[in-house]
Formats: sequence, C-alpha cells, structure tokens
Amino acid sequence: MIEFHLDGRSGVSPYQQIVQQVRNALRLGLLREGDQLPTVKDVVATLAINPNTVLKAYRELEHEGLVQARPGRGTFVTRTLTDNTLAAHGPLRQDLRRWLTKARKAGLDDESIEALFLTTFRTAAQEDIA
Repeated sequence: MIEFHLDGRSGVSPYQQIVQQVRNALRLGLLREGDQLPTVKDVVATLAINPNTVLKAYRELEHEGLVQARPGRGTFVTRTLTDNTLAAHGPLRQDLRRWLTKARKAGLDDESIEALFLTTFRTAAQEDIA
C-alpha cells in the first residue's frame, strides 16, 4: 500500500501532492488495479491534515477514472498508467541512484540535487522541442 508524504516547502497544495503521488505510483507500477488506497482516516492520522483534503484528492482521482470509492470498503485502483516502458525503469533507476550517489559525494544537498535535476530536465525538454 502507498504511504503518502507531504512537502510543506514545495508550494504544491497537500491535496495535489496526494494526487501526484498516486499518479506516480500508477505510472511506476507500484499500484495496480484492485489495490486499495489508504483510508481517509489513516491518511489524516499519518499526515495530520484535514479529512476534506484527502477526500478532495480521492475525488479528483475518481473523476479521472483512476480509482473508485466503494462505500464502507474503501477506495480502490481501477486502472494504471503503466505502459510498455515499465521494463526499462529498473536499469534507469539504478543509473539514477548512481548519479545521486555522485551528486551527494560532490557535496550537493537534497535541494541542490533537485534544482540541478529539474533545471537540466527542463533545459533538455526545451531543446527537444526546438
């Protein structure tokens, strides 16, 4: 089962962080059809947030057709976002872990690593468009 975490410094609303984490888990094959999301009560207890925040996130995911609420039973995944590239994730994840290790050995903290990655990612995406 997925465990949610919130980053208060991200500038992204808590409900949107939950939605993004579910979408990412669906893309990476960490959640599959039939899997149950944590109950609203459990998420509220773990993250110390308002139940309406969790409900809003779950409703958005349901509206997108990714999950379905079953009254009295919970919220369940109805479809995934994985594709035929899932097999490539393992080797790429290993390469990324090696890169992260190099970045930490070079003295970068988590925020610097994230900034470097995002800037490089966006620059590469812009170059691919041009």
